[in-house]
Amino acid sequence: MEGAKLANRTLFVASVIVTGAIAGAFVWLLLFVMNLGITFIWNKLPAHFGPFFPIVACLAGGLVIGLFAKRFGSYPEDLNEVMAKVKRDGRYDYDKLGVMSVAALLPLFFGGSVGPEAGLTGAVAGISTWVGDRMKRFGADFQQLTSVGTMAALSAIFTAPLFGFAAPFYDDGDEAAGSQTTITLPKSSKIVVYFCAIAGALATFLGLGSLFGGGLSLPHFTDIHVGVTELIWLAPLALVGAAGGWLFCAFDGAFKRLADRMGDRPVTKALIAGLILALLGMALPFTMFAGETQAEQLGEVWGGMSALVLLGTGFCKVLITPLCIRFGWRGGHFFPVIFAGISIGYGMAMLTGADPVFCLCACTAALVGGVMRQPLMTVLLLFLCFPVKGVVVMLAAAALGAAIPLPKALRPEKPQPPTPPESPQA
Repeated sequence: MEGAKLANRTLFVASVIVTGAIAGAFVWLLLFVMNLGITFIWNKLPAHFGPFFPIVACLAGGLVIGLFAKRFGSYPEDLNEVMAKVKRDGRYDYDKLGVMSVAALLPLFFGGSVGPEAGLTGAVAGISTWVGDRMKRFGADFQQLTSVGTMAALSAIFTAPLFGFAAPFYDDGDEAAGSQTTITLPKSSKIVVYFCAIAGALATFLGLGSLFGGGLSLPHFTDIHVGVTELIWLAPLALVGAAGGWLFCAFDGAFKRLADRMGDRPVTKALIAGLILALLGMALPFTMFAGETQAEQLGEVWGGMSALVLLGTGFCKVLITPLCIRFGWRGGHFFPVIFAGISIGYGMAMLTGADPVFCLCACTAALVGGVMRQPLMTVLLLFLCFPVKGVVVMLAAAALGAAIPLPKALRPEKPQPPTPPESPQA
């Protein structure tokens, strides 16, 4: 009996490592395809269309995205919806993996101001569920591979192990009755298992990236100076960033209501979003795309830009991202809001003379904190690009951003558990 139990446990750990590796490989593959598509459309084709190419590309993208949604439905699901389903049900449907993957890539190909994390996480959750379904005869622990795969995918996408590790555990409330998500492993074993999954995902993701290129390339800032000037400006910087976070929520609520009023018109909505995205992109080019590559480019040229353009770029990014998401260019918002905070931070550094990395830490943490409403998770995510030495600055700014109240109409809706079927009447 003990031998069989040890064999099952060993098989489970091996499956966890393999699941993490599959998650990392899948994330890398989709990001590699994303980069190929963006390079072809935006580097090869503009020479044939002249200065108005963004309008041509974004309207074509809107038409393709709208027709795809009309044919297959609204995919990919929001990251919060994916996480809620995984937590509630312990699984994620995998019957439309191809549709989810294509839907995740289309807005990115055509310059949409959305991130890849929503589509990638949903697809990896589906793959992990498929693996778990085929391994569950070896023990109940294999039903947890969906949660393990989802966490590994988040770690690979953001190259932030602590964020990926903490995400599945952050909110332990609102469990649906009869949920299958309770982890049966002892707590210490769970930590080891998740560590193995993260290691497998990151090793595969980074290994493939070093061999073949691809991945996401947010800059990593290493030096931060905190002096008297910086401390004086901390609260104003955080307030400016928090204003960006509040505006993101306001725009998101407004565009959601407008999209609901327009009804089931996916092509029309996607075309409207494409046109506005193109016009804004022609005026402020950095407002297009997810923002990870643009953040690196901005870091090289921001000194030659005006504070007004930098601030305008950041706040317009806060506007265009929820417009894209609500009008059919579906995707994640984490990378765009991080870029928005970085752009606003550079603008404030230009105005105040404070240390640029300090300004970036304060503004970005406050903005992302205002969107996520979870200061600790905000800081764990932002270790992706900011130094550990800035943790106090980021935590204070994120707490301020999350503390600014949102009107009830702007608060994010929590996914509701499924309603159990009514019992038949006697």
